[in-house]
Amino acid sequence: MTTTGTKVKTNKLTLVQAVTDALRTVMKEQEEVILLGEDIGKNGGVFRATDGLQAQFGEKRVIDTPLSEAGIIGVSIGMALNGFKPVAEIQFMGFIYPAYEQIMTHATRIRMRTMSKYHVPMVIRAPYGAGVHAPEIHSDSVETLFTHMPGIKVVCPSSPYDAKGLLIAAIEDPDPVLFMESLRLYRSGKEEVPEGKYKVEIGKGKTITSGNDISVFAWGAMVPVAVKACEEVKKEHGINCDVIDLRTLYPLDKDIIADSVQKTGRAVIVHEAHATGGVSNDVLAIINETSFLYLKAPIERVTGFDVPVPFYSLENHYLPNVERVKIAIEKTMFF
Repeated sequence: MTTTGTKVKTNKLTLVQAVTDALRTVMKEQEEVILLGEDIGKNGGVFRATDGLQAQFGEKRVIDTPLSEAGIIGVSIGMALNGFKPVAEIQFMGFIYPAYEQIMTHATRIRMRTMSKYHVPMVIRAPYGAGVHAPEIHSDSVETLFTHMPGIKVVCPSSPYDAKGLLIAAIEDPDPVLFMESLRLYRSGKEEVPEGKYKVEIGKGKTITSGNDISVFAWGAMVPVAVKACEEVKKEHGINCDVIDLRTLYPLDKDIIADSVQKTGRAVIVHEAHATGGVSNDVLAIINETSFLYLKAPIERVTGFDVPVPFYSLENHYLPNVERVKIAIEKTMFF
């Protein structure tokens, strides 16, 4: 990889290794960055995302907390108000509910409440999603609880490169950021990731593959599913898909959504969260507001079902898969 003619050294990392690398990179540079969470110190976290960081930076900067999500977030808010940059880990996104009140009532409102005199530069890391045969509540994907919460940004990377760059950007953001990390993608593959510090801009999507026939929007664990489905419909039908990884769910990148749909005239939106109230509805609204007269067919959604994420035997049935995405693409193309 080169930048302005200078060769940048890279390492091949998984997504979880990229998260660790981002945390280590920023902690070396900024002493005010503090990590908090259950078992993140000596054990390195349940997914080893903080492995080795307590040994490197000490117990005062990588803090093992009691089993209290409300306490973790409440303490983080207080620290953020007093010059620190806390990065709080919630072991699974499904465990975040006890902390909801702290996030909604305080973290997201303090800037407004104080007329911008105070702000809350904190990150909440939350592994999310199904597909790894976890127990009940461990597989939830409830991003819309937070995209409906003005004052917090919601980020969901699908690749190691983006994970590192977006996490560094999130830590340096002056306001709270919910940073969602897909369990399925933690160790599903590796990618060249630059050493040292770089940032990926929050609020900007990314074109994965370019095509003129149909726009396919996805994020997190659904990006590889969407890409695979698009590869297959190209082989079978010659359909060229514009695959867009939204990366940030709040604020959404309205420009990339509008530009893509105005180019193709068709759209499919894929996410693993429940259909009702999903972020796909916001993407739909943006398309209707910006690009309705460009549409050649109704927009299709491929989502999880409106039930709690089921246990192992039905988990794969619940999740959007390549076949369901292909059916949606074909339905839209042959409308």
